[in-house]
Amino acid sequence: MMLGSEMLQGLRPHTRPRSGQAFVTLVTNADYAMGALALARSIARTGTRADIVVLHTAGVRESDLAPLAALDCRLIEVEHLPLSDGFNERHAGGNLHAAAPFTKGRKPSFHTPLDNFCKLRLWQLIEYDTCVFIDADALVLRNVDRLFDYPEFSAAPNVYESLADFHRLNSGVFVAKPSLATFQDMLRQLDRPDVFWRRTDQTFLEAFFPDWHGLPIFMNMLQYVWFSMPALWNWNSVSILHYQYEKPWEENHPKAEQLRPLIDLWHSFHTGQDVPDIATLANPRAAA
Repeated sequence: MMLGSEMLQGLRPHTRPRSGQAFVTLVTNADYAMGALALARSIARTGTRADIVVLHTAGVRESDLAPLAALDCRLIEVEHLPLSDGFNERHAGGNLHAAAPFTKGRKPSFHTPLDNFCKLRLWQLIEYDTCVFIDADALVLRNVDRLFDYPEFSAAPNVYESLADFHRLNSGVFVAKPSLATFQDMLRQLDRPDVFWRRTDQTFLEAFFPDWHGLPIFMNMLQYVWFSMPALWNWNSVSILHYQYEKPWEENHPKAEQLRPLIDLWHSFHTGQDVPDIATLANPRAAA
């Protein structure tokens, strides 16, 4: 069994924690640094006292992280998980996308599937009692501190096309309790001979926590709901908006015109200027 000090390897925090709770995101390139800036600004606007933690890989330039540091985010550099060559080969971008193609939307060119497994290092953040992970391509639209009262493991269903997907979780938002024992168990179950996690961390977490607790879909409202299931969309309830598939900072992506109100909202948070009152926004049927 690994000792505690060994289990904390792979983390290089820049600063100390200031709270017992944290919102955590992951940045693996300059694009997701842009996303994390909008996310951090959105979280800060809610008045939370929880830390905002940015896990980032070594490939992210200091200049791309500087705006996050200026927002008082806690930066923690993380290494990729110690995984076998076979595992890495199966889950490399070209191989994974060939074996399990995305058929409902388009992943951007900067999407690197292996990076997703760095999310699991959240369980090494034992200085926190509870963490709420939020993907960097998301916005928090109102205070969601109540998520820290949810049990491990809590996540919203992966609903964006039909209610039939309620049985699947989406790992863009989840509630977790850091634990070195849990992290060690994850590493043991993650990299087994010939294992293939079709949707990387999402598929793994669903298998690791088969009795996951369901969050309301408004805690991880996927952007495709805007045009696929407009009756579910209510700005008075949406707490976390998640830009799955195409990203709002991409120019002229295939769904851009369908998602224009959501893209404009993201840009207002990214710049920190002219952020609208969410309660005044038109729901999709009224906006059409």
